[in-house]
Amino acid sequence: MKALATALALLAATSSAQAAPAGAAGTFEKRERDWRNGAVVYQIIVDRFVPAADLEGKRALYPSPKVLKPWSEAPKAGVYLADQKLNSAELEFWGGDLASAASKLEHIQQLGADVLYLNPIHLAWTNHKYDAFDFQKVSPEYGSREDFKRLAADAHQRGLKVVLDGVFNHMGRNAPVFKDAFANPSSPWRNWFSIGPQYEGGALVWTGYQNLPELKLENLVVRRHLWLDKDSVVRSYLRDGADGWRLDTAFELGQAYLRELTDAAHKEKPGSLVVGEIANYPDRWLKSMDAVMNFTLRDIVLSMTRGDIAPAAAARLTERLVKDSGIEAMLKSWVVIDNHDIPRIATQLPVTAQRRMVQALQFTLPGAPNLYYGAEVGMTGGTDPENRGPMRWDLVRDDNPELVWVRKLIQLHKTHRALRVGDFRLIDSQQLFAFERHTDKVLDTRVVIANPSDKQVRERLMIANAHLMDDTPMVDLLGLVSPAPTMAIGPGFITVDMPPHSALLLQPRPKALGGYNRYKRVQ
Repeated sequence: MKALATALALLAATSSAQAAPAGAAGTFEKRERDWRNGAVVYQIIVDRFVPAADLEGKRALYPSPKVLKPWSEAPKAGVYLADQKLNSAELEFWGGDLASAASKLEHIQQLGADVLYLNPIHLAWTNHKYDAFDFQKVSPEYGSREDFKRLAADAHQRGLKVVLDGVFNHMGRNAPVFKDAFANPSSPWRNWFSIGPQYEGGALVWTGYQNLPELKLENLVVRRHLWLDKDSVVRSYLRDGADGWRLDTAFELGQAYLRELTDAAHKEKPGSLVVGEIANYPDRWLKSMDAVMNFTLRDIVLSMTRGDIAPAAAARLTERLVKDSGIEAMLKSWVVIDNHDIPRIATQLPVTAQRRMVQALQFTLPGAPNLYYGAEVGMTGGTDPENRGPMRWDLVRDDNPELVWVRKLIQLHKTHRALRVGDFRLIDSQQLFAFERHTDKVLDTRVVIANPSDKQVRERLMIANAHLMDDTPMVDLLGLVSPAPTMAIGPGFITVDMPPHSALLLQPRPKALGGYNRYKRVQ
């Protein structure tokens, strides 16, 4: 009897192990509790998002050679100003501020976004603010630290997190600390910078831009000011209401300092987000930060869309990227298609079907979709400064098909658990880009299939999910394929007919069998 009991116990344990999904239930529940996983991020440039209530009253904040532009005017390429060591387009402003941005938080909330990401707001000379004068102060055109606190508090009441842009690799040439350091060898800030005749212009600058002198991060005093001390830039803004930092040119900081900064942020606010602008392959960088702006994933998707990478190869590359990066970091990393440095998505992909397909992948691949302001209404714009135009509020209409589509994508991403926190599994295909997002519950499974080619593709695909029952209907949630496809999974297989530049998001829905449940003994 004892031997029989042992055998039965062993059999039960083996069956349980075979039936268990890839991740334990606790893993996915923990992911769901972390706001950073799969968050929908909405990015704004404060100057370009909402016009201030009293633009005329702010004119004194834009002294010559700065120019305050009408909201109806689009940015255009400028000319180099030798005396300013920058381009004239960098000194053109549209007059938005933190208070005006706060007045439109309802728009972001109604879209369904989870995070408001602000391009730099600290005191600086240019419109883009990547040339800081003082990190601890807010540029007066935008308001004050008190205005930021109010914005953050309002955002939090609406369920939104707030992420700031940290530009800690360099400052601006007109920053008082740099001007003193440059002119005075005994300046207390002299060792904040690399100054000497060996450098063109007399100081080491970021990638040759004379307006952007590099900070000497090897100087402990600089790092204490930026992120280590209790009253440092990183930690004090977190106390003021920020929930995380996006780090400009994060690769320039190096992995050791990035780890130090991330640890300081987590010490100040556990669960805060540190995401780096990393154009490199991300895997090793993710040991130093919570997440990256996933430019490698962007390149895979767009290269496939252009026909530079075959769909099957693109799927394998994505699988390799997920494996090397780790799913936990991938879920927190931002899925970027366009932003302030990249032409807008409607300009990159003017063909609607292609754009819809790419956006469908942006919201279904592992990660946190990054929505650049205006993308939801179809704003266009080429390279900088054209991609930084003032927000087109006239296009925010319920009958705008772009807005309808983006709202649908956000809703799908937020309401389908696997899309937010699920694991990734490649689906082998010869002609299509196909993958599965799955959790510990089989009916959470979502199958994503894209045809980036300009030809109709019919293919039979194996879905290697042991708990998807034979003859389970698979229902498309996107509506990009018309008429709506009808299909059911067989013994691990489905057959799809994919029009050119199309995508499917398939959900298993058990058949109504008079109360009988084929999934009664599997999760």
